[in-house]
Amino acid sequence: MQEREKIIRLWFDMWLRQEDLGIDDIFIDDVIYTESWCPKYENRATVKHWFKEWNTRGKVLIWEIKQFFHKDNQTIVEWYFKNEMNTGSIEEFDGVSLVEWTSNNKIKSLKEFGCNLNTYNPYQNSDVPQFKAEKANWF
Repeated sequence: MQEREKIIRLWFDMWLRQEDLGIDDIFIDDVIYTESWCPKYENRATVKHWFKEWNTRGKVLIWEIKQFFHKDNQTIVEWYFKNEMNTGSIEEFDGVSLVEWTSNNKIKSLKEFGCNLNTYNPYQNSDVPQFKAEKANWF
């Protein structure tokens, strides 16, 4: 489990440093990586291209790990994420990643799930829900 946590920390550190520190070492060739907002990368070469290309358009400012859960060949990691794009837009949200491992501790599949930070109780003032009049961000 420590080895798996080390690998996940390395992946997050790569984004924070904007540097490939071993993508070939941590993902299998036919990895399936799904981002929280729908993009899906179906091999390591595409993951590497995405990593390199994305880092020309923005910077991950914070990707903080809160906790890990392990069961058999899977790990769930809970995290907080914040980035800034070159356009000046800033995104931040809480999330989890579901990681599936091979027997030799390489990432076979990774799915991200996000949660908007702007939470509220729609029943705070009424038994009838009062939702914010804004477009929902589906992560």
